[in-house]
Amino acid sequence: MSTLDTSPSHANPIAAEARSTGRGALLAAAPVDVAAARTAMVTRLESEGVLGAGPVRDALLVLPREALMPQAYVRRNGREERPGRWDLLDWAEPQDRPELLGILYGGASVLVQHDGERLVGRALEPRSGASITSASTLMSLTSALLEELDLRPGQRVLDVGTGPGVTAAVACQVCGDQRVVSLDRDRHLVEAATARLGDLGFRPEVMWGSGEQGVPGREFDRILLSYSVDHVPSALVEQLAPGGRLLAHVTTTSPSWPGLAIVERTADGDLQAELRAVEFAHQAGRDLERIWLTEEFRQRIAAEPGTWTQRSMLAPPADGDRGLWLAADHLLGGLVRDFGAEHLVIGSPGCGSWLRVEPVGDRRWNVTVQGPLDIWKEIQDLAVRWRSAGSPEHYGLVFAPDGGQRVTSPCGRLSWPLPVLAPPSKESS
Repeated sequence: MSTLDTSPSHANPIAAEARSTGRGALLAAAPVDVAAARTAMVTRLESEGVLGAGPVRDALLVLPREALMPQAYVRRNGREERPGRWDLLDWAEPQDRPELLGILYGGASVLVQHDGERLVGRALEPRSGASITSASTLMSLTSALLEELDLRPGQRVLDVGTGPGVTAAVACQVCGDQRVVSLDRDRHLVEAATARLGDLGFRPEVMWGSGEQGVPGREFDRILLSYSVDHVPSALVEQLAPGGRLLAHVTTTSPSWPGLAIVERTADGDLQAELRAVEFAHQAGRDLERIWLTEEFRQRIAAEPGTWTQRSMLAPPADGDRGLWLAADHLLGGLVRDFGAEHLVIGSPGCGSWLRVEPVGDRRWNVTVQGPLDIWKEIQDLAVRWRSAGSPEHYGLVFAPDGGQRVTSPCGRLSWPLPVLAPPSKESS
């Protein structure tokens, strides 16, 4: 069981336990404002509506993130600048603590691994080039998912994508560490998370292996996939126990319009699942390719006149029509939105087509398109289909006996398959 104490009189029981046992010198040396920073983070998450009273909130109030992420990267040049340059901050260095404290409890993603490196015993020196290969997800997303997961004491939990171990730590606190399995394909992350969770008094089963395969032969009451996939892994669905719940972000190659798959197995063993349009998602898994709008492409969209411009009285779909954008992501394909633009801008990196929509007075828009694909017409045609299907935000997710997965609106008028690979034939296995 956990060594955490969630009673209000113990602001940081793990730090106290670490000092009393001689373990965790980093925690003993932590500045006195760590508890205040943690409380402020939780308060902010509550005000954002992603965290409510309950066991997840209690766990976050006593979880010292600096114990799980005693080192983190901060980028020292712009995202578009190449090569990237990062400094590695270390909690053991007093001069690093103020900046690191802001990173750990500020709510943004925390960058923990560069270029697949080993976390334990790494050199404290700047990095240049390559990329960040592991990060702790922004806390608003993590909190919302943990709430949606509905963790309860005694549940068997599978945390797929260990990373720095934040989700595993919360699951250990709520459900009991002997009930938690955390799985990652990166041996260095497994090594670091095992040690750091152990320093907190947690002894979950941290395993190295393929997340999509889960733990064959085992069943779990709660399964959380901490990276985006293009379909729900069938092996994880099979490992969902009666009464269980599985969460996974499902996206295409585009990062713009994700969905959250919520899969539940009834007490009778039947599956009930939906795909819900959401605003944010986990980063893509390493096997899921991504397409992006380059800075050069974005500047071209902003500056060029395009093939044609028309004045339209037809409004572009609203940002809040997430169910429509989710359908567009799958049915139109290859589109990426520039969310940094003032108005609606969408590009298709594969063929070079783009769309720019700008308001010009009351219920008037200038619509400019470029390239072989008429993105405006395709989106408006799909919008008609989406509205005729009842403007759904949630879609049913159906698992076929042959392993296929299909997304469908409640009325069945709007649907599409997910790209599930067929299992190998007996001849080729």
